Amino acid sequence: MQAPTISSGDTAWVLISTALVLFMVPGLAFFYGGLVRSKSALNTMLMSLGALAIVTVQWVLVGYSLAFGPGSTWIGGLSFFGFQGVTATPNPTYAAALPHLLFAAFQAMFAGITVALFSGAIIDRMRFVAYLAFGLIWTTLVYDPLAHWVWGDGGWLRTLGALDFAGGTVVHISAGVTALVLAKVLGPRRDFRRVPTVPHNVPFVLLGAGMLWFGWFGFNAGSALAADGIAANALVTTHAAAAASLLTWSLLELYKSGRATAVGVATGAVVGLVAITPAAGFVTPMSALAIGFLAAPVSFFVLHYRAKTSLDDTLDVFACHGVAGIMGAVLTGVFASKDVNPIGADGLLRGNPTLVGIQLLAVVATVAFAGTASFGILSALKLVVPLRIRVDAEVQGIDLAEHGEEAYHGSDLSDLTGRRTALGDAVVLSASEMRGAAVRRG
Repeated sequence: MQAPTISSGDTAWVLISTALVLFMVPGLAFFYGGLVRSKSALNTMLMSLGALAIVTVQWVLVGYSLAFGPGSTWIGGLSFFGFQGVTATPNPTYAAALPHLLFAAFQAMFAGITVALFSGAIIDRMRFVAYLAFGLIWTTLVYDPLAHWVWGDGGWLRTLGALDFAGGTVVHISAGVTALVLAKVLGPRRDFRRVPTVPHNVPFVLLGAGMLWFGWFGFNAGSALAADGIAANALVTTHAAAAASLLTWSLLELYKSGRATAVGVATGAVVGLVAITPAAGFVTPMSALAIGFLAAPVSFFVLHYRAKTSLDDTLDVFACHGVAGIMGAVLTGVFASKDVNPIGADGLLRGNPTLVGIQLLAVVATVAFAGTASFGILSALKLVVPLRIRVDAEVQGIDLAEHGEEAYHGSDLSDLTGRRTALGDAVVLSASEMRGAAVRRG
């Protein structure tokens, strides 16, 4: 048998794609960080970066082996423990033209950003150490098995024929369902629904959305694992779905309130990017437009419905990632075409309704497994470490309580008056406060 030959072009593209997916982590940090109150901005952004760090260590030690190592239909073994045997020599099981080490690194970025995604559900209230501990355990017990089911050699969903090009089930549905469980177990913020909470920096939100959109080309097109026509198709479908969803979300906002908001534009784009992720390498650009148009209204409805309930999923991770991921996975079963990707499958519109059933099974299995396991991990973890910060720390702000830092200081009105001024508060200072401020400034 001829030894696998590394393709320099494919390797260069996946190297770039790996960096693009890494770039999505600070993108998510800006996106989430801009949506929260200023007293939570640092903690919110650090949860994204902290997730990448702790998951990377886990991935090198054991995660990659559990996800992609030889094993059973449910979980990989430990043959790749500590990246043993993961070298520059290709592994033909996954990518015959790439260094095995590069494939493992590319997959590490997916694992890291998945934990960062569900951090948006727990803003203002979860201890940083508890979040990192949960992320570490969750990656080992939830993400790694799911990745093996869907992408690993011999995984039961892969064997069944389930399609997930770049992580609709493994990344987005699992993160969305986990966010729902986290929000339910931790309970709402102390001032939830009593104090208006508006984004403190909308330009950060737009910057983060742009960074995510840019990085998503590596996320989806890089998942072709080659610089070829399937990668090109995935890039185009990714862009088309995001644009379609953005436009649809804006029209829904115009219909509902008469205004299309910047936060809505950013949210709509992300929903489209999520929805196309499982389908990107299996559908045509026209189908991608349809997926963006169809996913946006469902996520829009769920987001606004959630806002009327007692569930405090702070940044609506379930609506934007869980629901859009479910829509994308199911619609992959509708629009998939072997004309786009011969190693994929034809979907409902190509005369194969069975694929929709397989995709639904993959969705149900992911929801049930991620939800149950996440609840079990949280139940065990809270016996060892407190999950929530104290009430006085919530009032003060999680940035100061957990990190001893503030995102903004030196020119805020709160520095002059000795009190915090939240966005939307009155900014008229009394005469006594002005005199006190003048004395403090010397």
